[in-house]
Amino acid sequence: MATATIQQAYPYARDQRFFTRMAIGLAAFVVLAFGQWALRGMASPSTAPVWVHLHGVAMLSWLGLFVTQNQLALNGNITLHRKLGWISLALVLFIAGLGMFTGRMAIELHRVPPFFSNAYFLALTHIGVSLFAGMVIAAIALRRETQWHRRLMMGAMILILEPAVGRLVPAPILGPVLTPIVEGAFLLLAVGVIAAHDLREAGSVHPATRFNALAVIVMFSVVLGLSVFPPFVSLAEGIAAAG
Repeated sequence: MATATIQQAYPYARDQRFFTRMAIGLAAFVVLAFGQWALRGMASPSTAPVWVHLHGVAMLSWLGLFVTQNQLALNGNITLHRKLGWISLALVLFIAGLGMFTGRMAIELHRVPPFFSNAYFLALTHIGVSLFAGMVIAAIALRRETQWHRRLMMGAMILILEPAVGRLVPAPILGPVLTPIVEGAFLLLAVGVIAAHDLREAGSVHPATRFNALAVIVMFSVVLGLSVFPPFVSLAEGIAAAG
C-alpha cells in the first residue's frame, strides 16, 4: 500500500524527467564554472601536476556518466542503467581516493589558494569526497527504492558542486568565514529545487531530500570545525612543512 501511494505521488516518467533535466543543468554549471575560471587565466594546465589532470578527467567522466544514467532511466533502459551503476561506483571510489591525494599534495606543494588555510583545505578535500562517496553507496544500496535512489544520487552530485561554486564566488573578498557560508547556501538552494519539486508532486518534501539538506549542513559544519581543531591544524601544517 505504501509503495503504491508513493508511486502515485511521484509518477515515474514525470519525476525522472525532472531529475534528468536537473542532472544536465548541474553538469553544465560545473563545466561552465571551471571553463570561465580557465578563460580568465586563473588555471595553469601546463604547470599542473599529472594527478590534477587525472582528477579533472575523472570528474568529467563522472559528469558524463551521471547525465547518461539519468537519461537511461528516463528512456526505460534499466538493464544498461544497472550495469553502468557498478562502473559509476568504481569511478566514485577512485574519485574519492584521488581527491584526497590531490588535496594533500596541494598542501605539500603549497598550491592551496591563499584565502584558504591548510587545515580548511585538507578538511574540505577529505570530508567532501568522503560524504560524496557515502551518498553514492547509500543510493546504490537503496536502488530498489526509486525515490530514495534518485534523490540520494542527486544529493551526492550537489555535494561536489562546491569546487565549481568556489570558482564563481569572490572568495578573496568574502574571506574564510563567509565563503563556506555562501557556498553552503548555494548548495542548499540546489536541494531546495528538489524540495520544490517534491512539494509540487506530493505536497510534502521527501525524506531523502531532507537528508540531502542535512548532508550539506554536516559537510560544511565538519569542515569548519576541523579547520580550527588544534590537532587537525597541526596535521595540516605538518603536511605543508614536509613539502
